Order: sequence, then C-alpha cells, then structure tokens
Amino acid sequence: MHNLVKNRIFLNEVSYRVNDKTIINNLNLEITEKRIGIVGRNGSGKSSLVRLMGGLIKPSSGNILVNDIDVYSDRKNAIRTVGMVFQNPDHQIIFPTVLQELSFGLNNIGHTQNEANEFAMRILEDFGKSHWAERPVSNLSEGQKHLVCLLSVLAMQPSIIILDEPFTGPDIPTVRILERFLAALDQTILLISHDPQTLMDYDRVIWLEKGEIVMDGSPSQVLNEFKLEMHRIGDEDVEFEFAN
Repeated sequence: MHNLVKNRIFLNEVSYRVNDKTIINNLNLEITEKRIGIVGRNGSGKSSLVRLMGGLIKPSSGNILVNDIDVYSDRKNAIRTVGMVFQNPDHQIIFPTVLQELSFGLNNIGHTQNEANEFAMRILEDFGKSHWAERPVSNLSEGQKHLVCLLSVLAMQPSIIILDEPFTGPDIPTVRILERFLAALDQTILLISHDPQTLMDYDRVIWLEKGEIVMDGSPSQVLNEFKLEMHRIGDEDVEFEFAN
C-alpha cells in the first residue's frame, strides 16, 4: 500500500460543458505533489473537476491522464489508480454490511469472493475495525460511514485518493479522527474542502472559480487570498441586503 512512485495528474486544455453551460473552462494543470487541496465557492466546478480526474465523467474537450492512464476510457486501470470518496456516504455505499461493501470493489478488479473477503478483513484488522465486518451499515454514524467509504477505497490499493468535502457531515471529533487518518496515509491525497484550515499543512492549494483557476500555489498564499475574497463577497452581500 506504500506510495513509492511520484504520481502525476495531467490535464491538457480540458473543458466540460452541460448543455450550453461551461462548468470547466479550458483547464491546463499538472499535479505531482502528495497533498493537494481544492477550494472555491459552491458552483465553482470543484466536484466536476475531481470527477473528471477520477474518470467518472467525460471531458467535452481536451484530455486527462493520471499516471499516463486515460481515466475515462481505461476504467479497469483507472479504478486501480484513483479512488474517490464523496461528500455523502449514503450516495456511495450500496451493500448492507461493512464486509460486503469492502469486498465489492475487490470483486470488480478480479478477486474471487473468498479472496475479496479475506483482503477486506485484513483492511478492517489493520485499522482496528474487524468487529465492524458484519455490522449493518445503516447502524453506523455519519463519521463511521465516511470511514467505511475510505476503507473501501483503500482496499483497492489506489495510488491516488480524491475526497470531495468528506468533512461536511461528521461532528468535530469525528472530523479530527478522519484528518489524522488521512495524514497517516502514504497515498497522494487530493481534497476538496470548504474549511481552509483543513488544508494549511498541504503541499499545494488550487482555487477554482467559474471553472477556471484563480490562484495556484502554497496554502499560506492561496488560502489567505481566498479567505479575504470570501469576506469581501460576504460584506457585499450584506450591503446588498440592507440596500434592498
């Protein structure tokens, strides 16, 4: 599970449009860092960007390579390379028990049911959760469901893990546990977060607005400007409300 090779995500003139609306606009991007954050307002294109990187949606133009794999057309290799955890675990979990959920992805990449179950149990044991194996997922807390989604992704042994605002639902103690869990992983982590503080220790932060990159650099530089802009927009909204 150790990530010994530097990973590379490469976007060349990538656009993504839905009907007549441009969501991602002619983006050129190369990512090789180990911890990357993405920030932006709602509707800025963050979720569409990471879904493109994960190969879940097809770019309208341009091409995307992750470790030289075309993640949209080569799904077999893509799911071995990129794992994704979404904001709402209920949109991701499809099986009634934890063991079944972890085994599913392993079945998809060619393991027999016995092999998948054995490997899933090892993952649970590695993280001190073997007692969860037969637990109904419906009985887990929001934070525990997030952890199940993350363990399901880890079971596939991807080299890159993309997380789309995974800390929105859980309470603060659970968020802190998940943050420590992520910090200890060897994989490349690409995290969308609405909380700039979560990304302060990351290697790089990308600020997206209207499907374009506003700023790209160190967390201290990007997050400071991002917070100033969000405060400015908030002040303008308040002034508008009072004016009306």
